Amino acid sequence: MSEADFEARDPLPLADALRKARKDSGLTQADAAEIIGAARTTMTAIEKGERRVKADELIALARAYGLQVSDLVRPRPEIVSFRERFKVVPHPFGPDDERVNANIDAFEEFCRNYLELEELTGAAHPKDYPPLYDIAGLDPEAAAEDVAAAERNRLGLGEGPVPNLRDVLEQDVGLRIFYLRLQPAEYAAMYLFSEGLGGCSAVNARHSEERKRLSLAHQYGHFLAYRYRPAMLVENMYERRPERERFADCFALNFLMPASGLKRRFNSLRRANRAVTSADLGALAHFYGVSMEMLARRLEGLRSLPAGVWDRLAEGGYRVREARGEYETETGAVWVDRLPICYRYLAVSAYDRGLISEGQFARFLGTDRLEARRIAEDLRSHASDMTENGLLRLDLTRVLID
Repeated sequence: MSEADFEARDPLPLADALRKARKDSGLTQADAAEIIGAARTTMTAIEKGERRVKADELIALARAYGLQVSDLVRPRPEIVSFRERFKVVPHPFGPDDERVNANIDAFEEFCRNYLELEELTGAAHPKDYPPLYDIAGLDPEAAAEDVAAAERNRLGLGEGPVPNLRDVLEQDVGLRIFYLRLQPAEYAAMYLFSEGLGGCSAVNARHSEERKRLSLAHQYGHFLAYRYRPAMLVENMYERRPERERFADCFALNFLMPASGLKRRFNSLRRANRAVTSADLGALAHFYGVSMEMLARRLEGLRSLPAGVWDRLAEGGYRVREARGEYETETGAVWVDRLPICYRYLAVSAYDRGLISEGQFARFLGTDRLEARRIAEDLRSHASDMTENGLLRLDLTRVLID
């Protein structure tokens, strides 16, 4: 790239890339300013796009961040501003809460990364979206039951549990789903749809598996009936829940625990044991992958249990498992599993084909280079195991039909 071309570029994308690369490297603005021999205020202006970074400064910063200059200056996909979209969504923390803005920025960055990987590898994201369900004028609870039944039928799920909910929504529907460390703890999930990205969801990785499944099913309800409206799921967000939230709540319950199958299994318990115990409810909750409270309240709503059973259990000393800080470590396969499986394979494919550097590969995975190498080996090994066992080899870039 010539100096004239460099000067003619819009400074904002590069400013954004510099800011993120500095944060990823663990350096402060003061550290970065010292590297280029400037004041911290100068570095602030560079990262805001108010002052262009000079070529020699860019080289020095890229070296300090463990990147190549090409990692910072290459064009990236243009997508809608997530902050602008979420400005219209009410939430209890206020529009300037830095924790919420950090959630939104991380969500946007991973979605942009996904598009970038698709463009680099030439692998389009597969989508099998149903038409938008029109529920205008309908009772939200009744509509939710109908939509849940229709979707389970469309996806061939029958009446049983959905143990692999995330896989179904990512691979059979085509949603982009990330498990991110959202703050504060009450922040359960975010949902956004745009024409370029499609349906995208971020679920709080700090929460229990049961709670993550509930949040994901709730967001899927938004996608099906309120597709073009971004949404945030936050505990105790509304004093009076609007219709769209009532719909999504009820959809999640019906989608995860369809009435007919749940009643049949519960009635089998009663016939076998006569008296249903808390242990029975716990086993049934585990079967459906939901919390004990969620199962009990669902059975109360279906009138299979008398109203107030859950409240009495809680008063008697039963405690719900709550999100108590971290449930998973930041390193290793557990951490990287928060990224969609197709996203991970696209990243390692781009890296192995020389389309991205090791530094870029680590950035796409949100980890350091050493861990990125280990993750790459795991993904390659898994692909090799599938081939050796006669299973389908995952090749996201191979053209099957022209």
